Amino acid sequence: MTDYLLEWKNKPKKNCLLIKGPRQVGKTYIVEDFAKKNYRNYIYIDFETMKEMKEIFKGDLDTNTVIREMSLRFPNVKFEPGNLLIFLDEIQSCPEARVSLKPFSIDGRFDVIASGSLLGLNQKEVSSYPVGYVTPVEMRSLDFEEFLWAFGISDDNIKYIFDSIVEKKLLSASTLNLMDEYYRRYMVIGGMPEVVSRFIETNSFAEAFKVQEEILEEYEKDITKYAKDEDKPKIRSVMRSIPVQLAKENKRFRYSDISPQGKGGGVREYGDSIDWLHDAGIVNYCYNLQEPHAPLATNLKLDCFKLYFHDTGLLMSMMDRGVAIAVNIGDVKANKGSIVENITAEELSKNGVMLTYFERKGKLEVDFILNQDGRVTALEVKSGNNTKSKSLDSVMSERYGVERGIKLEKTNIYVDEKGVEHYPLFAAAFLFRFDIDKLMKIDKRA
Repeated sequence: MTDYLLEWKNKPKKNCLLIKGPRQVGKTYIVEDFAKKNYRNYIYIDFETMKEMKEIFKGDLDTNTVIREMSLRFPNVKFEPGNLLIFLDEIQSCPEARVSLKPFSIDGRFDVIASGSLLGLNQKEVSSYPVGYVTPVEMRSLDFEEFLWAFGISDDNIKYIFDSIVEKKLLSASTLNLMDEYYRRYMVIGGMPEVVSRFIETNSFAEAFKVQEEILEEYEKDITKYAKDEDKPKIRSVMRSIPVQLAKENKRFRYSDISPQGKGGGVREYGDSIDWLHDAGIVNYCYNLQEPHAPLATNLKLDCFKLYFHDTGLLMSMMDRGVAIAVNIGDVKANKGSIVENITAEELSKNGVMLTYFERKGKLEVDFILNQDGRVTALEVKSGNNTKSKSLDSVMSERYGVERGIKLEKTNIYVDEKGVEHYPLFAAAFLFRFDIDKLMKIDKRA
């Protein structure tokens, strides 16, 4: 994210930047650190804790008026074009400030970054959304590589792992075992920066679990604060049902599993609640496909999907502690593989991969279908000792014509006699990166 911010700052002509993402992923920290290192002057406004600052945006929203109002409240700041960063945090609490991003972008004298956790929830309150004048970027919790950075794993060692996976070369036994241990720790702790920091500082899972619980409490408070009164209990029920939904053999989301009585009200009752959680960045949709053919986006069955939690550590915090203990000591099949499937979905999503799966009549199911490097790819995640995969074999047959098959399991790297590629579970963090500019290049010799 720091590299992205530097690239944005150095553009001669740029829009305001809008950083989206769920709570506690480090948006405020990263922008403040960037501001202190790259600007002589800096203004920080948090619209949730500095409510009086909303008055700045009550009148005319042209840049000169807004800057004059700011200068009255920040008399020690020098409003120097090109050397002032204005950071508008939790901007969802001040829709008028969001409107001001357009005149700021047109004016161009001052760099402006806005940030928010619930930006998709108050879209209707914004009188004139600044389409074309704001550059959005999404920030997530730490992926596995960033998690390894936090524990001091060097770039050279990470490059060795990445190169081995890409080139399909065996990893050394010691590297394989160590990465497996880190990945299991990542499943339990997750990637929320404060959770990771607390664990590193204290070497205590109990302390990390406390922070996870605090973050989940913040999500509950957001529901209370921002959701419509009639939707609040429904949103809570949907969120609390996700561990139950994923613990089933067939992990497709069922409305009937939301309530303890098994009487879910269907899409009319709960559809908006699921969308609320998605817009808040808390869950990821994974849609079923009508057929595993490209283009995948035109084959989606929008009424048939799975829901994955955006951070696997938080998902595990919603389960009983026995699951965390089992996973940490190596029993990753705990809870019927829901943990390894969720963390795979998380890593795919963080690499910009659209989440889809394929199920046919309850008999054939492939965990993920991807369009990777222009090739339709079937991905199976195996958490236990049973590594057979009839569904993967079926979709790679002539009938469906999926071009590439991948299995993530407790193994080293190899390709079997059917051409299916086998990788350790943690390879999900490295397999699905690609350079879109490189892929889009036209070979002029052709």
